[in-house]
Amino acid sequence: MTKVVYFLCLCLVFGQVSVVSAAEVMEEDMLLGSSLGGEINETASSEDKPVENDKIASFVSVITKPLSLFFSADDEVETEEGTKETFLERSTRLAEEGSLEDQMNLAYMYLYGTNGVKADYDLAFKYYSMAAAQNDAIAMNNLGSLYFSGIGTKKSPKKALALFEKAAELGNDDAAVNLAFIYLTGGTKDMARNHKAMKLFQKAATKGNKIARFMLGYAYYRGFVVPQDYAEAFKLVRSVAVDDARLDEAQVVLADMYISGYGTVQNYQKAISALKGAVAQGNTEAFMILAKVYTDARISMPNKLMAHALYNIAASQNIPQAEEKRDEIGKKMQLQELVQAQEMAQQYQAAPSELTTYVRQTFGTSIRHYIDNNMVKQNAENQ
Repeated sequence: MTKVVYFLCLCLVFGQVSVVSAAEVMEEDMLLGSSLGGEINETASSEDKPVENDKIASFVSVITKPLSLFFSADDEVETEEGTKETFLERSTRLAEEGSLEDQMNLAYMYLYGTNGVKADYDLAFKYYSMAAAQNDAIAMNNLGSLYFSGIGTKKSPKKALALFEKAAELGNDDAAVNLAFIYLTGGTKDMARNHKAMKLFQKAATKGNKIARFMLGYAYYRGFVVPQDYAEAFKLVRSVAVDDARLDEAQVVLADMYISGYGTVQNYQKAISALKGAVAQGNTEAFMILAKVYTDARISMPNKLMAHALYNIAASQNIPQAEEKRDEIGKKMQLQELVQAQEMAQQYQAAPSELTTYVRQTFGTSIRHYIDNNMVKQNAENQ
C-alpha cells in the first residue's frame, strides 16, 4: 500500500535564500580551509543514532514518496474479464469498492495533481476520508492535516486534533509529532498540554523520529517541562545535526553547545564547523552568528572577507543590522578585498538537507520558537 505521510503546517513556508555553495571561491577561509558553507563530517556514536502545486506546499509536505504510482491516469490496463480500462478508471472503481491502497493513491494524485490527474482538493479529501474510515493511521494523519489547513474542506482544528489523537493512539509517530506541536501552541494557560506534548516527543524520539529528537533535545537544553540536562541535550541535538539528517536548527544549537561547553567539552573548531553546516543550508541566523565569530576573532582568526560576505548575504534577506554591519566592515577593507568578498556572496547558494527543507515547508523557519514562546509567556506570568 502506498504510504504517503503529511505533517500539518503551523507557520509560513520559508522563503528560500537565493544565495550557493561557493567551494571554489571560498579558499580565503584560512582557519578551516573550507568553503563558506560546509557539512558537519562528524560521525555520531551508535547511541546517538536514531532508529530508523504551490498551495499544497504551504500546508502539507510529503516525506514518504508513493511507491506504487507507476502509471499515468490514461494508461490502459486489462481487467479480469479481458476488457480495457484506464488506470484512473480502475483505481476509482477499486477505491469505491473499498480498496485502501487505491483510496490512498487517488488521494495523493488529486492532492498534488500527479500521474496525469488534475489537482482536485475535494476529491483528495474524499478519498482520504474513505481511507481514514478504514482505521488507517496514515490516512487519519493526512486527513487531519487537510482539516487543520482547510484543504478540500472547511478548516476545523477540532476535527484535526481528534484525528491526530486517534492516529497517534494507533502508533503513528508523525501524527504524534503533529499533535505535540498543536499542544505547544496552547501557551501556559494549560500547562498540562505542554507536558502532553513532551511525552509525545519522548515516545516518538525513542522510535527515531528526528524532529521529535530535536525538540526533546532542545527541551533538555532549555529546561522546558523536563529538567535541564545538557548532556542529554547534546546527545539528542547532535544526532540530528550530523550525518544524513543535518537539520540546520540543530547545527546552530550544537554550535552554541560547543562554544559554551554545554554537555560536551569546549571545541571552537567543531562549533565553527556546525555553523558552516547551517550556513550551507541558508540558515540566516547562522549567517549572523558566523559573521560575528569572524569579526570578533574570539574563537577564530579574524576574517574580514568571510564576515563581509556573510553579512552581505544576510542583508539581501533583510536580516536586521546585517546591512549596517556589512558596511562597517567594508569601510576597513581595500577595494580588491571588498570586490572579492562581494563575489563570494554573489556565488553562494543555499543547499538545505532533505530534513531541513521538510521542516521549513511544514513548520516554518524555526521550530524552537514553540518552546521559546512558551517559556517567555511562562516567565512573564511568573513575574
